Amino acid sequence: LQVFDDEGKDVTPHPLFRSDPDTVVPKQGKLLASSDYSGATGSGFLSSFSMHQTEENGSISKSNISTTESILDEIVEPGSQQDAAVSLSDAQVRCEEIKEQLTEEDLDRRVDIYLTETETIWILDMPSAAVSVESEDAGRVLERNKIDVDICKNRPGNDRFVEKMMQTINGAVKNKEVQCNKIVMEDKGMVVTSWDLYDSFNASEIEPTSKVEGSRATTGKSSTSHMTKKRDQTASATSARGSITSSTTTSKSAVLARIHEEEKKRLEAILISENFQQDLFFMERVLMENIFQPKLAAYRQFPVLTDPAVTSDNGSTVVAMKETKQEEHDEGRKDKEEQKEALTDPSILSDLNKTSEEIVPPSLERLWSYMCDLTNGHTVSSMAWSKVNPDLLAVGYGTFDFKEQKKGLACCWSLKNPMWPERVFQCKHGVTALDFSMASPNLLAVGMYDGTIAIYDVRNCNTTTLMDSGESSEKHTGPVWQLKWVEQDRDATGDDKRETLISISADGRITKWLIQKGLDCTDLMKIKRTGSEKKNLPGEKERKSGAVISRQAAGMCFDFHPKDTTFYLAGTEEGLIHKCSCSYDKQFLETYRGHKGPVYKVAWNPFSTDVFLSCSADWSIILWHQNSQMPILTFSSTTTVVHDIMWSPKSIFIFAAANESRVEIWDLSVSILDPVITHFASPEAKFTSVLFAKNTDCLLVGNSKGEVIVFELQNLAASSSTKV
Repeated sequence: LQVFDDEGKDVTPHPLFRSDPDTVVPKQGKLLASSDYSGATGSGFLSSFSMHQTEENGSISKSNISTTESILDEIVEPGSQQDAAVSLSDAQVRCEEIKEQLTEEDLDRRVDIYLTETETIWILDMPSAAVSVESEDAGRVLERNKIDVDICKNRPGNDRFVEKMMQTINGAVKNKEVQCNKIVMEDKGMVVTSWDLYDSFNASEIEPTSKVEGSRATTGKSSTSHMTKKRDQTASATSARGSITSSTTTSKSAVLARIHEEEKKRLEAILISENFQQDLFFMERVLMENIFQPKLAAYRQFPVLTDPAVTSDNGSTVVAMKETKQEEHDEGRKDKEEQKEALTDPSILSDLNKTSEEIVPPSLERLWSYMCDLTNGHTVSSMAWSKVNPDLLAVGYGTFDFKEQKKGLACCWSLKNPMWPERVFQCKHGVTALDFSMASPNLLAVGMYDGTIAIYDVRNCNTTTLMDSGESSEKHTGPVWQLKWVEQDRDATGDDKRETLISISADGRITKWLIQKGLDCTDLMKIKRTGSEKKNLPGEKERKSGAVISRQAAGMCFDFHPKDTTFYLAGTEEGLIHKCSCSYDKQFLETYRGHKGPVYKVAWNPFSTDVFLSCSADWSIILWHQNSQMPILTFSSTTTVVHDIMWSPKSIFIFAAANESRVEIWDLSVSILDPVITHFASPEAKFTSVLFAKNTDCLLVGNSKGEVIVFELQNLAASSSTKV
């Protein structure tokens, strides 16, 4: 029997046992096909047994054949016939009838079965690219590698090699984006003087010399041992002299000690004396003005003075100064003549038009910063100028976060000494707001995180409070977020005005404080919570209002109208701005809805008194008109909290805003989309407050490190228009 596949190849299975070619081989029948599927079954055994019978006797017995046929009939079932037909579709099996059966002797006879291994069928062959050095093919591979190297060397310029390009399928490109914080680079350096180098060099030389002296001391001990005998002989003679000299030395040392103590006391008295303290104060001022003279001149918009040429003859310096003045006068004349010519010469006019187009963009230049060891690490919460002295600045230091509360500071800084405050007032709690009085410029009101309001006298060096509301039963129960001295009319004519202190707190109260024998207060307004104005959709059920813990809303800021002080604005933690009147303590005049977070600051425009600004924790600044409850403009340039805003005292269009990451200067006459100036904060600090200087083009910015930075506004042209 032979088995062929679809292509006509012989795929007949080979038997496990190969007989000698000389012997007679019986025809393959049904027995061979069944043995291929049944494995090591009785059919294989019987087939080998029948082959052995053929070798020995040369003929096949009828009994063996009949027995084989009967066994195969039992083995081959209908299911197995179907499997054989599926696996060997083209196989044709022919069987002969076997009638005889095996005898008992044939069954008891010993049969030998031989197992042989078939050829290996490779399903997947991946030859390796590396060959072991110890393998048999190592030498042949090395020779082929050498041939390839030689071919590569001879490749350029050879006609046998041709370079061709082939287009392959490019893999799909995937873009993966990862969001991370902005990486800010910083440059740090150190200044080393020649004295530092000299000291470090001497320190390295002193160590080996000390070791040499120690070795000399050890060698000197042996030499001194020989001299001890002679010294013992002379000791008895000098004992009498020693007693006399010891008494004289003790008396001298006592006199010197007494003189030293007297000198020490005299020096301490000099250091404590008022005259010496005053002299130190003046010397400190002189040194500070010498150091900060260019910065202070730029702050006051004065020309920066340069040191004149130092010469031995005073007369020559005077002559030189006169010559320079004469030259400046001549240059001024020439400039005027050139300007007159420019009015008539068209070519010069065209040149001027070209140069006018090249305008330098506005910017902020840092002059100096108010900071010392006391303020380092404290957050600048508020700033206020003195109403009388424009060079005196009050700064409050405190923390806005409840978990990071610590003792606060209120410092008074002067332009004459930017490195140390003139007055330092220690507070038990963090300072959240402060302001100078207008009627009594020496009084400084300070609001704290625990709700206490304290008043200090900046004229006295004593840091104790004149009065405070700590023991009052009417004190605030929440942080005092803002306070301000306000002049209000006593009568209808407006001739008699009285200054009162107004404060707003997180307990929902806007309070007026009167200074008489102590601090007495009355509430101007108790801010109540207002429900949302969301209307139900058609078919929607009425929304149930949740339980409110407190009926009063936390107040965050306020600002009185610049012309009519009977009206004021109040910002709340709900994101609402209420317009209130001093005549009504339970009802709002208007409510402005636009912010989604707490309102941190509201400010009326000093020129257009119908317009005001507001900033919030929702990253936005909104421009409002008091007659409209809808916002006019919304400014949102960053995704950080806006802590403070302030209008410029010189322009109707300019205002400053302090975000956590940067400080911005907006000029509405230039753009309502982007700020004209942007200055970023350092990675370690966050901006918290801003304040414009009164008489100069400068801006003060406070941060979370306890630093008040003074910037000069450069190339920012303030518009003279007073119309919106």
